[in-house]
Amino acid sequence: MECHACQSDIPLAPGESLGFRDECDRCHADLHICLNCVHHDLSAYNECREPNAERLLDRDRANRCDFFRPGRGDGQAEEGSERARAKKDLENLFKKG
Repeated sequence: MECHACQSDIPLAPGESLGFRDECDRCHADLHICLNCVHHDLSAYNECREPNAERLLDRDRANRCDFFRPGRGDGQAEEGSERARAKKDLENLFKKG
């Protein structure tokens, strides 16, 4: 995963998660935050693709969300998501060339 604040690489073993109070070794920013979660998506309702997650206002502060999964830290949908794929298909359809 990548720290949202400083973009440094945070090594995690497969299936390893983060504690609620874990911080980045480099910049000491909170890591268990919405902005570092794989479910965080600016285009989704409540900016979260997990429908059962509680609404959180401070997305850059440590939280106790049980649905947190370490992600890329960029707040965008993953490339493999259905929405991203559909958008790419539309761009290719209307591409001038």
